[in-house]
Amino acid sequence: MALTPSSMIPLGSPMPDFSLPDPAGNIHYSRDLPGQPVLVAFICNHCPYVKHIAPALSEFAREYQKAGLTILAINSNDFANYPDDSPEKMREEIAARGYVFPYLVDETQEVARAFDAACTPDFFLFDKNRKLVYRGQFDDSRPGNNEPVNGRDLRAAVDTVLAGERPDEDQVPSMGCNIKWK
Repeated sequence: MALTPSSMIPLGSPMPDFSLPDPAGNIHYSRDLPGQPVLVAFICNHCPYVKHIAPALSEFAREYQKAGLTILAINSNDFANYPDDSPEKMREEIAARGYVFPYLVDETQEVARAFDAACTPDFFLFDKNRKLVYRGQFDDSRPGNNEPVNGRDLRAAVDTVLAGERPDEDQVPSMGCNIKWK
């Protein structure tokens, strides 16, 4: 496991277009997302940083989808070499965590490259015009640091965007396992 920070691409970057399957094979198209703010989270099943926040992320999603945020997660890890991240295991993870958002398979890793995703978890929040307004951490909690997992940073950004404003540009990178590239 290599501790890796998010890339912190420029704010205002457009959301890349994509089409990806979920573990059941249903294709999800970015062009079909509703005209509201969108959170794209790069996660996986086996990363200890994702496991650390997964219950809170699931709760966050239930709360904020009701408030008008579209949420989807993407697993870009090389599941041939990391079988815990396979689509079959993703189905199990969806059920175990109670994820209410699409959890998509980026087998070619092209979507991760288009987003310049670097780690898991890696969060990208876009406004209703599909411009990047936040890229950063869920909160200050990491495995073993005894900080509470509360989603403070991401919640503040989403609350601001849902209020029609722009989040503070002083954002802390997410930290986690590097994406497992082929």
